[in-house]
Amino acid sequence: MARQLRAEQTRATIIEAAADLFDSHGYESTSLSEIVEHARVTKGALYFHFAAKEDLAHEIMEFQSRTLRRLAHEVEETGCSSLEALMRITFQLTRLAVDLPVARAGLRLASSGMAVRPPLPHPFTQLLDLASARFRGAAKEADIHPDTDVEAAAHALVSFLVGTRVTGRTLEPYARLPRRVAEMWRFLVRALVPVTRRPRYLSLAAQLERETRTV
Repeated sequence: MARQLRAEQTRATIIEAAADLFDSHGYESTSLSEIVEHARVTKGALYFHFAAKEDLAHEIMEFQSRTLRRLAHEVEETGCSSLEALMRITFQLTRLAVDLPVARAGLRLASSGMAVRPPLPHPFTQLLDLASARFRGAAKEADIHPDTDVEAAAHALVSFLVGTRVTGRTLEPYARLPRRVAEMWRFLVRALVPVTRRPRYLSLAAQLERETRTV
């Protein structure tokens, strides 16, 4: 049991080290030797868990996919509206991106054109599907205008989330991400939500920003 625990800890250490380097330097610019050095493990330990650098990248993208499914399930269990659920999921993803190199690296890998192994969905496709479903639910619940093009709204949301992370990597600290997501939601709420329902969701955006921001 102790040996198994050490092996799991070593695996987690390697994944986190790889994610940190993938996020800061990019996949192509990161070597296995650098990962070994950053993780402070032997090459033998790395190859025991991962046969190639691509396997590490796939594991990180698997983590991102599992995390999104888990967050969506947890929010759905609260019974909140579709629009509130989508807002909460995006802020929780943002909080993870601030705190965890693995969460940040998953998006960088996806935006770099890294191939995804079936049946794992591409992260952007997974986000688009989730956002489209929540916007359709919001339309049925009269929380957004009935003539809203939900596919276009979902695409705009995902593009904003991805673009904010990409530009923020060089322009400002990760801790500013919650503020940028709150700005996104203020735009979207004013564009999509009927006037009588806007105060609720503008207030929610401010609340979620306070709960997730650090600066």
